[in-house]
Amino acid sequence: MNNIEKGNLGEEIALKYLLSKGGKIIEKNYRTKIGEIDLIAKINGELVFVEVKSRSNINYGYPCEAVNCKKRKKITNVAKYYILENCLQNISIRFDVIEIYLNDKKINHIVNAF
Repeated sequence: MNNIEKGNLGEEIALKYLLSKGGKIIEKNYRTKIGEIDLIAKINGELVFVEVKSRSNINYGYPCEAVNCKKRKKITNVAKYYILENCLQNISIRFDVIEIYLNDKKINHIVNAF
């Protein structure tokens, strides 16, 4: 399985996980000229921007470690664009990271990751 396939599988697992927790998926792979957000969901009245990171193992670090300062800035800017484009200025938002451990079949949901 190549990295794109791993990423797609991880996003599907995260999507199903969020749905099972009562979330509503608003967007999947929301793209702009400046970047992409894997999932945008509505959870308990909050608009949640979700970055999904999948790994087969932790040989190269934990999945959340890939969401570095540069990546967080890009996600934040895309989220600002989404909010403006959809006139959602008065809504509560947060940024989550969902780690998918493919070999262990584990999910780690980091709420308010940044």
